Amino acid sequence: MQMFAGLDWGGDSHSVAVVDATGAVRSRFTVPHTAEGLAELRRRLARFGPPAGLPVAIERPSGLIVDLLLEAGHPVVPIHPNVLKATRPRYRSPGAKSDAPDAYMLADLLRTDGHRFRPLRPCSDAVKALRALVRTRDDLVAHRVALANQLRALLDGFWPGAARVFAAIDSPIALAFLECFPTPESARRLGKTRLKAFLAQHAYCGRRSPAELLARLHAAPGGLAGAAEAEAKGELVRSLAWVLQGLLAELARLSAAQILAELSRLGRAKICLPSIGCGSFLPYGMAK
Repeated sequence: MQMFAGLDWGGDSHSVAVVDATGAVRSRFTVPHTAEGLAELRRRLARFGPPAGLPVAIERPSGLIVDLLLEAGHPVVPIHPNVLKATRPRYRSPGAKSDAPDAYMLADLLRTDGHRFRPLRPCSDAVKALRALVRTRDDLVAHRVALANQLRALLDGFWPGAARVFAAIDSPIALAFLECFPTPESARRLGKTRLKAFLAQHAYCGRRSPAELLARLHAAPGGLAGAAEAEAKGELVRSLAWVLQGLLAELARLSAAQILAELSRLGRAKICLPSIGCGSFLPYGMAK
């Protein structure tokens, strides 16, 4: 009889449920996230026959558990947490004090709707490396956006003009400017000559003249912070600018050029390239 497994991933332990073709629970157990616990997971799943005949549903598309199951030969089917959440009412009995365990719901959802989901395919080391590169770069971009928003909000509260001198607050030239002039007082004597020298020092390649940039700075509303508050916030501006500069350096290192080089090495550039910018390697997907 066909069996279906569901694995509820956890940080310290993992809950597993195995159901048969009728939905009856054939096994429930928990294993710790240790070397022995993961070995025990493989042994207990092997009791139900060859791994190729026991698909496993899990809410994550990657990680050590997924790699272990794929290496063992199990079909691994990632099911998005939102899908599991949407089907939860199906398993809730009237008057029940708690929901059915996630491991059981994953297994039973795989039994009833498995044809709607796409199993993962084992990947080569090169593809895994590329996925890690893309995901890490995406994470760094998200951090950059969040920090840039935080920096902009901080400046709007005590020195709005500094956020409007350059087009992007998280550009290298804008961050260098904020590192040199983190407060209104630090820029009090900033004139065309001094700004021109600053722009030349940092190889500014924009089309705005020093006069235009100064006009942007002075056209913004002035802040009302006192000297002590402005000085404290200036230190925060410097800190955020330094962190953002580090992020920009890492993003340059994990640039699209490096990703293209890796794709070329894989010989898959034409297949994968169009998807990189729009969620390629997003693991969840309903089968067409």
